[in-house]
Amino acid sequence: MRIPSKASRRTKSTDPRELRKLRADVTAAFPTLGTDQASELVPGKEELNIVKLYAHRGDAVTVYVSGGNPVLFELEKNLYPTVYTLWSYPDLLPAFTTWPLVLEKLVGGADLMLPGIVVPPAGLPQVQKGDLCAIVLVGNRAPVAIGVAAMSTSEMLTSGLKGRGFSVLHTYEDHLWRSGDRSSPPFIAPLTLDPPDVSEEQDDMRRLTLERKEEENGEDQQMCGEKTLLEASEDPGVGGLNPDPADSKTLQEQMDELLQQCFLHALKCRVKKTDLPLLTSTFLGSHVFSCCPEGRQLDIKKSSYKKLSKFLQQMQQEQIIQVKELSKGVESIVAVDWKHPRITSFVIPEPSPTSQTIQEGSREQPYHPPDIKPLYCVPASMSLLFQESGHKKGSILEGSEVRMIIINYAKKNDLVDADNKNLVHLDPILCDCILEKSEQHTVMKLPWDSLLTRCLEKLQPAYQVTFPGQEPIVKKGTICPIDITLAQRASNKKVTVVRNLEAYGLDPCTVAAILQQRCQASTTVTPAPGAKDSLQVQIQGNQVHHLGRLLLEEYQLPRKHIQGLEKAPKPGKKK
Repeated sequence: MRIPSKASRRTKSTDPRELRKLRADVTAAFPTLGTDQASELVPGKEELNIVKLYAHRGDAVTVYVSGGNPVLFELEKNLYPTVYTLWSYPDLLPAFTTWPLVLEKLVGGADLMLPGIVVPPAGLPQVQKGDLCAIVLVGNRAPVAIGVAAMSTSEMLTSGLKGRGFSVLHTYEDHLWRSGDRSSPPFIAPLTLDPPDVSEEQDDMRRLTLERKEEENGEDQQMCGEKTLLEASEDPGVGGLNPDPADSKTLQEQMDELLQQCFLHALKCRVKKTDLPLLTSTFLGSHVFSCCPEGRQLDIKKSSYKKLSKFLQQMQQEQIIQVKELSKGVESIVAVDWKHPRITSFVIPEPSPTSQTIQEGSREQPYHPPDIKPLYCVPASMSLLFQESGHKKGSILEGSEVRMIIINYAKKNDLVDADNKNLVHLDPILCDCILEKSEQHTVMKLPWDSLLTRCLEKLQPAYQVTFPGQEPIVKKGTICPIDITLAQRASNKKVTVVRNLEAYGLDPCTVAAILQQRCQASTTVTPAPGAKDSLQVQIQGNQVHHLGRLLLEEYQLPRKHIQGLEKAPKPGKKK
């Protein structure tokens, strides 16, 4: 049964007893949800709307709406969370992973079949037939659907992952999701966990299932997906805050403190007088978020201020800054009192080097860009020219080696012009190798520069990549640059897509997590279309500016290996 599109009536729940009962039902239905979290989900003070829906076959569905979003729905006396709720509590249900292309089928009304399940090295979650489960996509722990298991985990493995796995009840982009604010799934990095103890039978079945899938599909993308799931890391804190239960401060109070810390840090270290007037959006995106300590995540919506404008208003009342609307609907910081006691007394936190780290197993290492060296491969058409120096078709050479071979060949065969040492006579081998057919009877000699340039152009490209502490890797062709593009969603919103990060030793999930924090925009990691074993990162909005700063300034990658930086929004233009 799927959630329908129309509501029959809407009532407002004001009876405290009804709220208490609902809270108790939620705690009973989801034991992993603590009392405090249940109270957050079913608030006592805020309005909780009840929407009555009817499915196509006439089943009554009760939907509970809080803060404009559906948070729970009840069907046949069973409570179910919506995707909006699961984005706040991603560990509420056991999660099974599938591919982004499968999501389109689920949204269209299909159930999740077992061949579409990605089996992680740690094994599938242990569930029984009839258990409620979340469905997530490769590289992102944010649930995109919920469903009821059609069989137990052991039965799934025994079947060789064939048949129907889950009866899907609700998905991202369905009618229930559309009744909310229609936000996209956030990026929640997959957990790095030690594999649990798995029975020998399950381990063997998982291995055999993977082998069968590889043989049938001729693909190894699944293993790539599994590696991503385990290697991507996530801070254990809730919303980037201190998860220590001994901390007496509420999450909201912690977020208020973090916001003020980043605000003062940005004014003291990042913003200069010459930057003013400074758009408040630029101040937040380029200065405040970059001052957030590593391992924590700044989310203004979780603070008591809720909005940046309200927070800046408070800072203006304290006479730290002055904000004005210089153009209609656009606010800017026009003045800063750098002598204000709150700025002068602010102690800058110790900088953390981990903002430029990548995960390697369980230890962190600073990211260093690879050394990329262009090379040349000898094609069959030029093998005669290089055979005297002991090279043959397919030999890989550096540019300096090619030059030395050509110079030695010319000298050994007395091809250097006696009257002008800057010219080289072309013998039949050189003519065949470097001249066009139309030139072979007209061009008899060439300057050294032209000869060497033509020779290099006729060779096939290759390159060598050396990552710190690793052996060099030599490949034919040219290394693909990191590709940044802008795409338009169906909702007419722009998204930034970046591909080919892996070629430069960058983990797409790590990059997505950093960008999500700095841009305060939803990010997803999905398989790159048409690219084997490659993932792409998608960020909501035009985030080319933030991406460029990360790749060029922090990761120190050469600009020539990044294409699409010119797509950054022009100053003053809307993203």
